[in-house]
Amino acid sequence: MAEYDNIFFDNASTTKVDDRVYAEMEPYFRQYYGNPSSLHSFGDFASTKIEEAREKVAALINAVEEEIYFTSCGTESNNFALWGIARALKDKGNHIITSAIEHYSILNPLKEMQKEGWDVTIIPVDEFGFVNPGDIKKAITKDTVLISVMHANNEIGTIQKIKAIATVAKEAVVAFHSDGIATAGIIPVDVKELGIDAYSFSAQQLYGPKGAAALYIKKGIKIRPLLLGGTQEKGRRAGTENVPAIVGFGKACEIAQAELSDCVKNISILRDNLIKGIKESIDKVKLNGHPVMRLPGNVHISYEFVEGESILLMLNLQGIEAASGSSCASQALKSSHVLLAINLTPTMAQGSVLFSLGKYNNREQVDKVIEILPPIIERLRQMSPLFK
Repeated sequence: MAEYDNIFFDNASTTKVDDRVYAEMEPYFRQYYGNPSSLHSFGDFASTKIEEAREKVAALINAVEEEIYFTSCGTESNNFALWGIARALKDKGNHIITSAIEHYSILNPLKEMQKEGWDVTIIPVDEFGFVNPGDIKKAITKDTVLISVMHANNEIGTIQKIKAIATVAKEAVVAFHSDGIATAGIIPVDVKELGIDAYSFSAQQLYGPKGAAALYIKKGIKIRPLLLGGTQEKGRRAGTENVPAIVGFGKACEIAQAELSDCVKNISILRDNLIKGIKESIDKVKLNGHPVMRLPGNVHISYEFVEGESILLMLNLQGIEAASGSSCASQALKSSHVLLAINLTPTMAQGSVLFSLGKYNNREQVDKVIEILPPIIERLRQMSPLFK
């Protein structure tokens, strides 16, 4: 296979596995391949390594290991939180509150829950993608059992005022879940300081493997299993554990915690340089999301008079890989619900591209985008019937 040397600016969808993570995982595919539930030395060794990984994963978000439950992916963690907590509290009410810009792994389960009789309130956001904690407070009723608001939006990068929302939930004695898949290992996260009851996060967003994720559940929070079967994960999540991926998840969290400060600083500099370069070299563009309270690597910009899909195709021909929004909806060929929620016109929403930077990107790559992108936009605008 030829060497793959394209510039990868789609780190919001997934990240390259850190070499140290891969080295940690490798023995558990062929050498230490025991089933953690087996009552012999191979099984016991695998079980021990899972618990060691659980400690590392918990440490990343300042939880304790007993509060971490391993899952297969962020989508499962989000589904587990919604279905599990809501069903456990069904005797107290049937009302759930969320925001208009949540990931589809929140919004689609809630649509199914509505079919079962759950009452769902979707809170709008402002032009930056912020959820107003006051709107959450007004929406709470005597039947509200769960609030779910993502920590940061994976498309436009806006970091929510999670602590304020958690305070509203606590005052109303309502369970609060946050989707932290875009934030854990990327910015500092302290679930105790934030006041969160449940928190979803994933290995693949922090330079770990696909196939491993977690749900933090604060001690005392009731939750029912989503998957039924054996007694794995203290009976709350049945199924044979993916030992190599979990071990890699633990190592990725350990590395992320140690290197977080430097990563945030370095990636933020690249982000700001890319935003500045695009704004200075291309007119009629709009940065989406909050200009300051945004993820370190998020550069989401709309370009007037052109389609984002065309931009992506032409960038790809030049060896640059970016995205139009959430990878889970990239095949839908329709305007992002996130962009429509922040009141972009459908035309501007369709003309949007997300560059998401990570720790393996550098200034040379940023400069190449700044060099290549303006001629692409100019060419597409000349072909556009909307451009005068």
